[in-house]
Amino acid sequence: MTDRVLELLRSRPDLAELAAFPFDFDVGRAYHVEPVHLASGPSLEPIAGDDTGGTYFLSGGTAVLYASSEGSAVLFADSVGEALEMRVRLPWWCENISSELGEEELLAETGGADEEAREEFAPELDAQRAVLIRRLGLPERPLVELVALSESAGRRTEPDHLLLNSDELRAYRLHESYRQSLREIVLAPGREALERLRSGDADALREAAEDAVLRAATVRAVWHDRRDGDRPLLRFLLEHENAERTDWYRERRLAAILVAAHGRAEDLPFLRAATHGEVTDSAGGVEWAIAAVPEDSEFTWVELAHRQGRVEHAGDALIRMLDDTGPDADRLRELSRALERLGDHAQAARAQFDLLSLQDTARGRAAEAYVLARLERLKSDLAAAGRALERARAAVGADATAWHRRGGWAGSSRNST
Repeated sequence: MTDRVLELLRSRPDLAELAAFPFDFDVGRAYHVEPVHLASGPSLEPIAGDDTGGTYFLSGGTAVLYASSEGSAVLFADSVGEALEMRVRLPWWCENISSELGEEELLAETGGADEEAREEFAPELDAQRAVLIRRLGLPERPLVELVALSESAGRRTEPDHLLLNSDELRAYRLHESYRQSLREIVLAPGREALERLRSGDADALREAAEDAVLRAATVRAVWHDRRDGDRPLLRFLLEHENAERTDWYRERRLAAILVAAHGRAEDLPFLRAATHGEVTDSAGGVEWAIAAVPEDSEFTWVELAHRQGRVEHAGDALIRMLDDTGPDADRLRELSRALERLGDHAQAARAQFDLLSLQDTARGRAAEAYVLARLERLKSDLAAAGRALERARAAVGADATAWHRRGGWAGSSRNST
């Protein structure tokens, strides 16, 4: 279904001309400088451009995403009508506006900027604005509300509207003020559960006992917000981690560290089970807890996001991490495997390709080329999979040739004596 305001602009050249100048929303420039797509998969349709080479896209059929020609992108509005309201009432020449300003301050700021625009290039600005607002049926809500809508949209860019270059698979930049902390996202349910547990909420106890993923977030939350009276709660969490014995051992170990730090003899049975006998007495448990403190990494929050079902959040974080990764073989390997676990075989292959380029032995090139071939096949690029297999075979052949030159088994025997 076509957006009403977009349909008006496409069918009314007089309105389209006003939107294009002076408000720089030109439906005649509905194209972008390079092929792009959304990481999350929904449709993406260019609907307008501006005179800097930037493009407005209809994202997922309703929302409006803006992408600059220099590699940044942000969710601009929740509809074309809202986007036009912003362009008309908060146009590009109004640069110093934010939600920190009150209504009167915003009116003063936009009024001063409008005055400069009238003098320099838009003497008929007031009439042009009035015509667009009336004929497009745009609301005239308070500016402070409009600014809040704009900033709210920007903060919701990720994960549903992450824009990728289709050729290189790199993400468009998003201003830090709009970026979401994956750590805060995945800890939020744990923090909520923790407050309920501390208040003695019986339903919270039952939920934590039954839900290993919620329990993991709760253990992480208490790790970052420890209180003197938490020992019974920590024992409860550790007891259920021991009982369930999921494959996710990190939170079990973290809960054991928190319990062991209290140095109580009655906790030893739980600690022995959780640590496979590493902790055998209360004094040693305290020492162990001090020495065993783990370090959180970006992958910690990616893993927890994946377990929570926040696959898009996890994927976006990994793509950003990959974009920022240089020639680091260990990190590229971890990124490749993590992206494969998420099912993003294209990004996993991208990381694996870079990893392969760093291998300095024939054996290493063969091993990583075979992995690349698998990933290319999983993303249905059989030609690329074939090329990767050829690289693997060439590396195996080179390794075999080098082995024979060293004397084969005889050379190996001589080297071992």
